[in-house]
Amino acid sequence: MNTSMPSLERRDGLAHNLRRMVEETENFLQAAAQTGDETFMTIRGQLAEQVRHMRWQLDELEDNAVHKARRAARVADQAIHGHPYGAIGVAVAVGLLVGFLAARR
Repeated sequence: MNTSMPSLERRDGLAHNLRRMVEETENFLQAAAQTGDETFMTIRGQLAEQVRHMRWQLDELEDNAVHKARRAARVADQAIHGHPYGAIGVAVAVGLLVGFLAARR
C-alpha cells in the first residue's frame, strides 16, 4: 500500500503546480486586458476559456483522487477488521524485515 504514496505526492505536486500556472495565467490575462488590442482580445478569450477548462479538470482530478483514497482506506480498514491476526502478523513480519535490514547496515 505504501508504494502508492509517491504517486499521490507526485499528483499533489502536479495539481499544485497546475493550479499555480492557472492562477498566473489569469493574472496575466487581467493585466494584458488593459492593452485594448482587438487581436489580443480574441486570443485572450480563447485562453480564458482554456484556463476555465483546466480549472474544471483540476477540480475533477482532485475530487477523483480524494474519492479513490477514501475508498482505499475503507477497503484496508475492512480487511484489517476482517483478519486482525493476519494484519498483526504482516505488521510484525514487516517490522522484523525492516529491523533486520537496518541492522545489517
